[in-house]
Amino acid sequence: MTATTAVPAQRNDSRLGIALMVLTTVIFSLQDGLSRHLAEATNVYMVVMVRFWFFAAFVVAMARAQQGSVRAAAATSQPLLQIVRAVLLVAEICVTVYAFTILGLAQSHALFAACPLLVAALSGPVLGEKVGWRRWAAIGVGFLGILVILRPGVAVFDPRGLIALAGALMFALYSLLTRFAGRRDSAATSFFWTGVAGAVAMTAVGMFHWEPMSAANWALMVLLSGMAITGHWLLIKCYDVAEASTVQPFAYLQLVFASILGVTIFGEALHPTTVVGAALVVAAGLFTLWRERVRRLKEPA
Repeated sequence: MTATTAVPAQRNDSRLGIALMVLTTVIFSLQDGLSRHLAEATNVYMVVMVRFWFFAAFVVAMARAQQGSVRAAAATSQPLLQIVRAVLLVAEICVTVYAFTILGLAQSHALFAACPLLVAALSGPVLGEKVGWRRWAAIGVGFLGILVILRPGVAVFDPRGLIALAGALMFALYSLLTRFAGRRDSAATSFFWTGVAGAVAMTAVGMFHWEPMSAANWALMVLLSGMAITGHWLLIKCYDVAEASTVQPFAYLQLVFASILGVTIFGEALHPTTVVGAALVVAAGLFTLWRERVRRLKEPA
């Protein structure tokens, strides 16, 4: 008899994938709370810089473990695109953490929830993808939700909300550029460039904003960096064990967990318009994700 070795099929465990996504959103929410505290204690640039130092060390270690060498992990035919992606991400994180400090976690996340809608809206001009009328309708509903949150034209309009919205737009562009880079580079290559190029870019800025930190805040900084690494690792495992279309809707739980932290830890107040607007944005985002899944199922194999 001749023994044969079967190639294991990719795992598709929806329950485990959902559990990992929920755990990931909890960790990312705690990470956002720590980022807000540390940015208020020191400054945004220093917090993001130190966080990316740990992130870069993680991706270098992962590259050596999985691909044998840093050179193999860094091999790409589009280095400029990868650098632009990384710089855009560190800039987005700086903008978003700054929004946490001036706007709060709850309202910032309510506006950041528009990111999937912005990805859908920009996928046409950036990636050349077709956006049907149903997704455009969902984008319109999501935009209405954003207006409800921002309350333009009334006395309580807070222009600081535009900062959080700018962060969502930057992350949407980063996501689209990641998709574009994925046409020629592996996810591991893009991940490597995100960590290393991001750390270099952030160090070039952050070193000019260095401030001494207390031992307690350094401990929290290490904890924050560990959470960021753990969250990204769990996210990778999540997409490894389950389909993205199954687990992605549960990413919206980060809005819930972050809002709970904002209210209970930082004393934030949830305005009714924030809740209503966020509900509209999330509903529109979930519909957009569903339409994306339908579109992919219709595509020929």
